[in-house]
Amino acid sequence: MEAITVTQLNTYAKSVLDGDKQLQDVLLQGEVSGFKIYPSGHWYFTLKDEKAAISACMWSSSAKRLKFRPKDGDDVIVRGRVSIYETKGTFQILCTDMQPAGVGALWAAYEQLREKLQKQGLFDKSRKRELPQYPTHIGVVTSEAGAAFQDIRNVLGRRWPVAKITLASCAVQGPGAAEEIAEGIRRLNSLPDKPDVLIVGRGGGSMEDLWAFNEEVVAWAAARSQIPVISAVGHETDFSILDFVSDVRAPTPSAAAELASPDAAEILAYLRTRQTQLGLYTQQVLQQKKRALLHLTSRSVLRRPEAFLDKPRQRLDYLTAKLSGAFAGHIHREKARLAEVAGKLDALSPLKVLQRGYSIAEKDGSVLRSVKDVRIADKISVRLTDGAFFARVLETE
Repeated sequence: MEAITVTQLNTYAKSVLDGDKQLQDVLLQGEVSGFKIYPSGHWYFTLKDEKAAISACMWSSSAKRLKFRPKDGDDVIVRGRVSIYETKGTFQILCTDMQPAGVGALWAAYEQLREKLQKQGLFDKSRKRELPQYPTHIGVVTSEAGAAFQDIRNVLGRRWPVAKITLASCAVQGPGAAEEIAEGIRRLNSLPDKPDVLIVGRGGGSMEDLWAFNEEVVAWAAARSQIPVISAVGHETDFSILDFVSDVRAPTPSAAAELASPDAAEILAYLRTRQTQLGLYTQQVLQQKKRALLHLTSRSVLRRPEAFLDKPRQRLDYLTAKLSGAFAGHIHREKARLAEVAGKLDALSPLKVLQRGYSIAEKDGSVLRSVKDVRIADKISVRLTDGAFFARVLETE
């Protein structure tokens, strides 16, 4: 017998497996172990049960189509073909599809995304905003052809017809629906005349039908909305990711319209009641004021108003007399003080000295205090008590 190479053996084994039609489309159940995602996007892991294990691989093109990502310990069912990786001689299954065993893939994806967004804080109560009490502009993100929009419009027309309604029509199920819903939310947020509140949703359906409202792109669009968002997806028993992210969850589109709007009939009834109460209160106040006016008109001061001035007049006369006396006394004291000061100034006046025979000699307007201040032939003035005369210096001594 001639020896063969390892490559020949692995190639032959691969051809045998690839030629077995039963191994080209296999459903295989097992527990995920050693799950890894390579930079290429391909998945590599091991499927095992209590007694055996097999290597598994899923190319990125197939992995992208899944709505969930497995982890170690997950019990899954894979679909694929059995083959051999010739380079290492590894027996493996090349997976084309995968779903959780015992749980639908959509439900698993829903739970996985819900857990992810919850950790990122999108469900926090601190993010929730109050709805406006009296909105004048309401935005709706749903299909124009769906019954949900008609229900919303009917409820708003009945309860709060003064509000303007702006629809961002979009697909609500099927491929691309999630992106259209997210774009509708963003478009209403970008309007110059922004709505006061948004209603985002659709009527009931299966989980597959409602799946667009479980997509991450819709969750983030609602979270980033500057306008409060009411989720209105399906029926009361249906829950979506949007329900957890939105500011308020409504069980149905009609209920969302009720949450978004006050009841005009209730407001009118309330206003009528308050109007009646205000009328009664006004009558009571008028009666009280009328009685108070009658009481005032019966007082003597209003019958003879001049009597009201008697006391102020007497008080004014008294104060006037008191002020005049105080002013006259003050003037007398100031005159006496002035006379005293004038006497002292008069005693010190140089004119008094002149009256006693003295004189004041001046040269060029300055008083002469020394013989050294003059020279022969200087012209000087001499001031006496009754006048002055001029002279020239003949000599000094």
